[in-house]
Amino acid sequence: MNTPICDFVKKYAEKSHLRLHMPGHKGQGFLGVEKFDITEVDGADVLYRCDGIISESQQNAAKIFGTNKTLYSTEGSSLSIRAMLYLACIFAKEQGRPLKIAAGRNAHKVFLTASALLDFEIDWLYGDSLLSYRLSAEDLEKYLSEVTERPAAVYITSPDYLGCVTDIKALSAVCKKYDVLLICDNAHGAYLKFLENDRHPITLGADMCCDSAHKTLPVLTGGGYLHISNSAPKTLSLQAEEAMQLFASTSPSYLILQSLDYNNSYIADGYCKKLNEFVRAVEGLKAELTDNGFTLVGDEPLKLTIATKGYGYHGFAVAADLQKKGIVCEFCDPDFVCFMLTPENGAQSVRYLQKALCELEKKTAIAEEAPTVTKAQRCCSPRQALMCASEIVPIDECEGRVMASVSVSCPPAIPIAVCGEMIDRNAIDRMKYYGITEVRVTK
Repeated sequence: MNTPICDFVKKYAEKSHLRLHMPGHKGQGFLGVEKFDITEVDGADVLYRCDGIISESQQNAAKIFGTNKTLYSTEGSSLSIRAMLYLACIFAKEQGRPLKIAAGRNAHKVFLTASALLDFEIDWLYGDSLLSYRLSAEDLEKYLSEVTERPAAVYITSPDYLGCVTDIKALSAVCKKYDVLLICDNAHGAYLKFLENDRHPITLGADMCCDSAHKTLPVLTGGGYLHISNSAPKTLSLQAEEAMQLFASTSPSYLILQSLDYNNSYIADGYCKKLNEFVRAVEGLKAELTDNGFTLVGDEPLKLTIATKGYGYHGFAVAADLQKKGIVCEFCDPDFVCFMLTPENGAQSVRYLQKALCELEKKTAIAEEAPTVTKAQRCCSPRQALMCASEIVPIDECEGRVMASVSVSCPPAIPIAVCGEMIDRNAIDRMKYYGITEVRVTK
């Protein structure tokens, strides 16, 4: 597969141009990549108003992912999430529906900032866990059949941070029955498209999804996709570029664009075989750990999440032990340690991780449990709360106060308390559990 962006930038870098344009390093610098870091010069195309090399590259990506439209993001999934929610609001207006979106409570905090920017109402769908929530088709059917005013869209996070994958095909069938969009935060699952059994949200019936290419594919940090399916309402594709422009920087990174462009060629050249061979190695690792008494969570193929308390450790203790052996995890908290693997790690790394984990001495299980998630009292919208005068108070003094910030989150950026909600004793207990000592509340 061709790489039009990479080819153009390479030719540009090889010429002795006097660069009297941005960036300020003028192709010189300390990192060695500056000569490839350009701006939207003649021939380089313009992201979200493209008709040249970027357009050609994005069409390559759309063919690979089987979408009606795939747009690049150089600002990760955060940009694509805001754009998807904006498009859902446009869809709501066209359908004469209220600006309301139903969402799993484990949504990334960028969902909240988007709510504040776009001022849509949120119907939260609750599970028992803060970090992980698999909405079932039965629960979604019950919600949509009973709700007074149907939302414009249902928003889910799958895979979630712990590696749990939702049954998107079943949810899609319910959403289509009620003429509701299905939007998926697939930030951790770009590679799912290339499994022997294609598990990508677009394949399974989502109308829109975002992928963080940089999380699970060999793409520079910040590289991501907005995908729109062939069966989605036409307005989503027609206004997709405008939606991305609304929230995007006008100075996209051409280093990231080159990385996304080259990734098309990489995927087309035997990546599926490489991926699926590595998945089998990870399956072997998971089986070995289970046999050694570890409790694993989730069913995402390339994510390994261990519930460590059953083995006698807090998650951060396991992470600290492994770091001494040169292994750095993705995430840890009192309950879990999480690892993200890709074929770029290689099979040898899987064996090394297995050896390091199995060297841990099993201890008496820790009985302490994380505080459960309870429904909070909504006092005002996220937008109203974020625009209020506010103050920071110690956690023990905030009961009955209204949350004013989206920044109080556990490490995966999942809000413990949502701005605009009253902070109750349960929320305080959860904040203390995750080491939060103060919060911002409305005055």
